[in-house]
Amino acid sequence: MGGLVESSIHCSIQALEEGDERLARRIIADESRINRMEMEIDSQVTRLLALQQPVAKDLRFLTSVLKINGDLERMGRLAVHIARRTLSLIQQPEVRPVVDIPRMAALAEDMLRKSLDAFVRQDAVLAESVLPADREVDELRDKVFQELTHVMQSQPARVLAALDLMFVARHLERTADHSTNIAEDVIFLVRGDDVRHRATR
Repeated sequence: MGGLVESSIHCSIQALEEGDERLARRIIADESRINRMEMEIDSQVTRLLALQQPVAKDLRFLTSVLKINGDLERMGRLAVHIARRTLSLIQQPEVRPVVDIPRMAALAEDMLRKSLDAFVRQDAVLAESVLPADREVDELRDKVFQELTHVMQSQPARVLAALDLMFVARHLERTADHSTNIAEDVIFLVRGDDVRHRATR
């Protein structure tokens, strides 16, 4: 499931950059596979919780799987949203390339890959390396929003395309958030340390 979500995120950006309608539609079609996997994993974990009554690290593992499963499903949905925005953008007057969107995409993909690798290896150090990138993605999103706001003010004919790109940036930022969630779940799984909202606490 993680591999399919990684592929969907990557291909959604490729479709956006290349204006590839066929690839965008393939991503939309793949969502049903991700949804089926989510339901199967939920069912297996629920069965194990009911029949095995796990404790300690086994319980942390299963609860982490449930949360990671949900994050992956949502990232698959975000890839679909990007693909739909691509289909819309193909019909709009072109907005000059927004450099920070590919940079955001590369960071989000790297965060997802590292968080999933950390889960497979149960590597808390690798999971921790994911967390700082979330702020960088947020900063890039803000820059994209500022740039596109300027486009909307100066080029009224490109307002709809700029809005689509704003949504793409938002979907990438949310993808990074879900990767951060997975990394935090890995740290909890390995160390029993809940690092969510640490700055707030």
